[in-house]
Amino acid sequence: MKIPLFGKKTQTAVDPVCGMDVDMVDPSGGTWDHEGHPYYFCGPGCNRAFQKEPEAYLSGEKKMEM
Repeated sequence: MKIPLFGKKTQTAVDPVCGMDVDMVDPSGGTWDHEGHPYYFCGPGCNRAFQKEPEAYLSGEKKMEM
């Protein structure tokens, strides 16, 4: 959990495609549910890539370097 300015706590998740930290309240790339689990994305490109091959990213077979 990161603590931004003004003392507000922000919960973050790791983008499964590129590994970046993503704000769970307002993810820039949106969210997508896979097998009942929500995933959060840094940008629309990572979201689309994950939707095409979720198992490859979850297994670690694929990873996008940022």
